[in-house]
Amino acid sequence: MKKLLLALLLIVSVAITSAQTFTNSLGLPIPDNNTYVYDTINVSGLVPGNITSSGFGLESVTINIAHPNDADLRLKLRSPDGSIYVLTSFYGGTGDNYTNTTFNDTATTNISTGVAPFTGVYHSVDPLVNFNNNQNANGAWELMLRDQTLGNVGNLISWSLKFSNAPAGSFPFFSSNLPIVLINTNNVAVPASPKLPAQMSIIYNGPGAINHITDPVNDYNGKIGIAIRGHYSASLPQKPYSISLWDSANNNKDTMVLGMPTQHEWDFIANYNDKVFMRNALTYKLFNDMGHWASRTRFCEVVLNGGYQGVYLLAEAIKRDSNRVNINKLDSTENSGLNVTGGYILGNDYWSATDSWLSNFHPIGYPTYDVHFVYEYPTPTSITDSQKTYIQGFINTLETELYDTTFRDTLNGYQKYMGVGSFIDYFISNELARNNDGFKKSVYMHKDKDDSTGIKKLKMGPVWDFDWAYKDIPGCIFGATDGSGWAYHINDCGPDVPSSGWYVRLMQDTAFQNKLRCRWEYLRRNILSDSALFYYVDSVAGYLDSAQARHFRKWGNLGVNTGTPEVEPDPTTFAGEIAQFKGWLSRRTLWLDGNIPGTCYPGMTVNIKKETPENITVYPNPATNTITIRGIKNQVLSIKILDITGRLVNSEQVTGNSTVLDVSGFAKGMYFIQIATSAGVNNCKFVKE
Repeated sequence: MKKLLLALLLIVSVAITSAQTFTNSLGLPIPDNNTYVYDTINVSGLVPGNITSSGFGLESVTINIAHPNDADLRLKLRSPDGSIYVLTSFYGGTGDNYTNTTFNDTATTNISTGVAPFTGVYHSVDPLVNFNNNQNANGAWELMLRDQTLGNVGNLISWSLKFSNAPAGSFPFFSSNLPIVLINTNNVAVPASPKLPAQMSIIYNGPGAINHITDPVNDYNGKIGIAIRGHYSASLPQKPYSISLWDSANNNKDTMVLGMPTQHEWDFIANYNDKVFMRNALTYKLFNDMGHWASRTRFCEVVLNGGYQGVYLLAEAIKRDSNRVNINKLDSTENSGLNVTGGYILGNDYWSATDSWLSNFHPIGYPTYDVHFVYEYPTPTSITDSQKTYIQGFINTLETELYDTTFRDTLNGYQKYMGVGSFIDYFISNELARNNDGFKKSVYMHKDKDDSTGIKKLKMGPVWDFDWAYKDIPGCIFGATDGSGWAYHINDCGPDVPSSGWYVRLMQDTAFQNKLRCRWEYLRRNILSDSALFYYVDSVAGYLDSAQARHFRKWGNLGVNTGTPEVEPDPTTFAGEIAQFKGWLSRRTLWLDGNIPGTCYPGMTVNIKKETPENITVYPNPATNTITIRGIKNQVLSIKILDITGRLVNSEQVTGNSTVLDVSGFAKGMYFIQIATSAGVNNCKFVKE
């Protein structure tokens, strides 16, 4: 019954309150080439006063403006709680007037792609649903108008606000081939911190099945803590979220979600800034295929407080455990000897005086740039002084050797402290995407505990945060449309967070260059070939084809250059977005083919040890009818087979160290095997012929 009520809320709202419209028709001159002028509608007596996207809220805004050059105008709306969002911004060319122009989130045409004179219904630049944040709408609403160009003047004739039971954000969402995630905060706005108690339910009926919002909950169903995550992405209309799975007493509860290993920390990555939805998922998959841990992900559609929120990427948060960053646990009592040597997770990221320390070295060529390293694990509040002293000393020793004249020494130079293979694969992953953030912020590295065999080296990774990548961004080296430019040279661009610049030094070592070149050529013959990359892109695009239509109808930004500004015009179709993405990949790989330095000599290899707790093999591979899995040493909890999009295809419960699975009914293509044992989760893959 509860699910049926939720379905009804998502389709229509019960008409307990009639529509209420507030109008101001006194008129207002719009001065030429001036700052903003303001016109106010004082809303009072609105019942209910608090507006939401799932019950009663702001439905639309209508304006009438006489102006001979609409491209001179920028309009914003400010609500009583101080929220300000853009309605229209310098669109219309030399056309004139806004005549009975209504902004409504259900419109199929964005104002940016409309033609003046603007008459009819349009989607505003920023969705109106942003105002339906449970604020009290009784109070002053201000229309902010600016004419920024000399030569023409105009007048605001009238404007109005309509509140109703069909508020912006209400959406006819019934079903999806993606998992459906329902989150309920009791209409309390999600904060940046601390995490807000809420309920979360997930409906997923398996691969190939359709999930309905009225179906029984069959995955996670319980309490969570939720907060807005991210920096720039948090400013966009579709909000990203961090969640913790909680028990009834608000304590963290490790639980498996959508077939991914148990943990309590998860991230919902928003896709407002990624119109192909896969910039993060693709890179995480590639880094994992290279032999390193990266977040497992699942695409899903999210409903928050009855309001449809679009397509999200549910991802494992970066955490230390046997199924994620698999390094030793470091307790507060471990402060000396081998115990204090690991494990640690560090970041090069936004920092504060209480969560980081200042490096003793400046990046090459930038003596005024300060570099800070952030404590990720142990957390800034739990790491002890002795542990801080150790890891600061280790990094200082590493940097001392890196910047010494003898840094190329293979025994006592930087290679004694750096896991070169991980540094190479991290470099390739971020340079393939031309991801400047991967060298200045959202940078992670980790070090395990030393043992009797010697020093455990610092490894780069996991990779993280690619929504600004795989695209041409105006300015510095990132606006090049031929795929050129090095992201690791980000310090040349005056970054908000300086890069450590380690790669600038590493690239001065011919031996590092040769290993990099050899690894690139090897990967280009398999997972980084254009055909392999395009196969993944096309597979995910097909999987998301129905959901993307709902997502773009919700947010109205397809064909509009929103989020990270891009050089190329924004395609007006999802197919166009995919084609542009693949074209960018082709140009980038071609440029890297010709510009990655070094020489791969015969017999030279770069060995990457797979970060997995067991040595598991699958044969035959490729397979036709059956596969045999060998090497499972520990108690098996489950074996799951997933297709390239992450959909569960088969699940088995087995014991022993060898098992045979029937794959004769599988479609041709690549599959991933997820083996959960008492020692952790192992991942491998096979190809079905």
